[in-house]
Amino acid sequence: MTNYSAFIFDLDGTLIDSAPDITAAINAGFAVNGWPQLDPAYVEGFIGNGPLRLIRDILDDHGLRADEALIQRAHQTYIEAYMADPASRTRIFPHVREDLRALQAAGKRLGICTNKTHTITLRVLETLELDTFFDAVLGADVVPTCKPDPGHLLAVSEKMKLAPNSWAYVGDTNVDRLTAEGAEVPFFVVPWGGGESVAVAQSQRLSRLADLLPADPSVGSRR
Repeated sequence: MTNYSAFIFDLDGTLIDSAPDITAAINAGFAVNGWPQLDPAYVEGFIGNGPLRLIRDILDDHGLRADEALIQRAHQTYIEAYMADPASRTRIFPHVREDLRALQAAGKRLGICTNKTHTITLRVLETLELDTFFDAVLGADVVPTCKPDPGHLLAVSEKMKLAPNSWAYVGDTNVDRLTAEGAEVPFFVVPWGGGESVAVAQSQRLSRLADLLPADPSVGSRR
């Protein structure tokens, strides 16, 4: 592993399994319009492009037509429901907390680039006690354009004042892969979330986040 000085991470599906909480919030938004209630396993396949796109994609998949006012109503209810209960069903993926701690202890600087709304992102990180690991966090609604536009990822790197070629991006979806490619930065994919379906070289696949640390013969296997 190249000895990068910093890593920027996607959040949902990469560090945390938040599909159950996202689904609960989506179901609240759908309920106000009389739309069907959904299962987390189904919703998980649409996560990655932010809540408005999530709502639109699910409606399209169900063949449901809705005017913009109903979509905005569902979105606002989603935001309110998610803020009220940000992480009661969310779990941190195995070893993520300890591996973030190891990366931080090794002097690596860490950031978050997520299509989640910014305020909800901060609330989720704080609730899960992950907030202290990250130097910079930017949700989708505080940047001019969000993932897969590379400007979102580069905005996080600029906020962290990272030097070119000194950092990499870590995610679990093709949205994340395309974002990294657009930004012309190295990309690594986790094995959970949607990671298995992302087409990358084997050298870009992680078994866990500790793989991001350079090999150290004096340290036992991290796997």
